[in-house]
Amino acid sequence: MSGDIEVVGVFSSDVECAHAIEQLHRTPIRGFHTFAPFPSEHMAEATDEVRGWGRSPVRKFVLAGGITGAITALVMTVGTSWEWNINTGGRPIASITPYIVIIFEMMILFGVLGAVTSFFVKSGLPSFESSTGYRTRFGADRFGLVVKVAESDGGKIEALMRDAGAEEVVREAA
Repeated sequence: MSGDIEVVGVFSSDVECAHAIEQLHRTPIRGFHTFAPFPSEHMAEATDEVRGWGRSPVRKFVLAGGITGAITALVMTVGTSWEWNINTGGRPIASITPYIVIIFEMMILFGVLGAVTSFFVKSGLPSFESSTGYRTRFGADRFGLVVKVAESDGGKIEALMRDAGAEEVVREAA
């Protein structure tokens, strides 16, 4: 959109930045980025409230990977036994008991691969775009809130950040 701008707010404390995020929650705007010199519990709670995150969907991918791994191992071991059947001592060709270790290991392997894959997919990694609005101060001693809005809403967001305690508010082209 050609009429979009970014409003960048610089805060001296994480509590003020979290307050701005909570105030932002009361508006219909949801697109924002936060920057902090250290992990902040206040900002994380405010961000989670705004984003409405629930339980992680990664666990579903782990379960699906585990089930897929167990079925793959079962099919692989039983199929191999039937393909090269060596009947020794009247034992059954495909006995599940010796395959339990292989089934367990494949279940763990596929579960881990599902977890790692879903982590990268759900977190948006790798990100090939640089975060706009970043200032070097955000890595040293200040907290930042960058909100992407339409140009007509820029004044409202700017006032919101100043009311929340922003030291500096800057408008930039998106």
